[in-house]
Amino acid sequence: MLVKTTEPFYFPGNETGCLLIHGFTGAPTEMRPLGEFLAEKGYSVLGVRLTGHGTRIEDMDRVVWQDWSNSVLDGWHLLRPNTSRVFIVGLSMGGVLALYHASFLPVEGVISLSAPYEMEPDPRLKFLPLFSKIIPYASKGKSDWQDPHANEEHFSYDMYPTKAILQLTQLLEAMRASLPAITSPALLVHSKKDIGVPHHNMEKISRALGTPEEKIQKLLLENSGHVVTRDLEKDLVFRTAHEFIQNVLESRS
Repeated sequence: MLVKTTEPFYFPGNETGCLLIHGFTGAPTEMRPLGEFLAEKGYSVLGVRLTGHGTRIEDMDRVVWQDWSNSVLDGWHLLRPNTSRVFIVGLSMGGVLALYHASFLPVEGVISLSAPYEMEPDPRLKFLPLFSKIIPYASKGKSDWQDPHANEEHFSYDMYPTKAILQLTQLLEAMRASLPAITSPALLVHSKKDIGVPHHNMEKISRALGTPEEKIQKLLLENSGHVVTRDLEKDLVFRTAHEFIQNVLESRS
């Protein structure tokens, strides 16, 4: 059963579609403010819910990363018939999924927010297949929210399912392999105060993209945590995303 406020959302608009993807253990809730902003600009916006999210943490124990990919593809096939062009936008693991799918879907552009290039070095990672069988959940680290009130309405599971972490590592491998195949314009956003996914990940993604350098735009935030769509500089993130979309559309006209 879905937790209240974690439902997918759809805002009909013009022929430009925006497919929004939330992050690991999160829910569409974290993408909704951006979705509402883009809908006000006239775009058709769909925020998907990834399999195993927004319900019970136990539901993530049964998923593989391809299930998350299929959630994105379902959203794509729902949005595409009502639009003539689609931008794909993701936060954290949602950014990983956005980049991965931008390598083979005909997207107009891709926007990656706080996305990891790889897991941070940790000697425990090599034992993750074993840990995932005997330690079902891992505690989350220190919060990096800069706006103390933003977390009040934010939904996320309280812990990390270790089986799902293992699937995330496999998804990251698939994304890294796909980055050279991406040629569409890209906007990469990260924050200096992101604790969980340090901002050096943005540069690693940028260097691996097949997109021409002049079509890669980067925004490095000064005062936001990991969830840039709900933290102090969210308005700057929203404006930058809108300007990126407009610039890509104008360049195609």
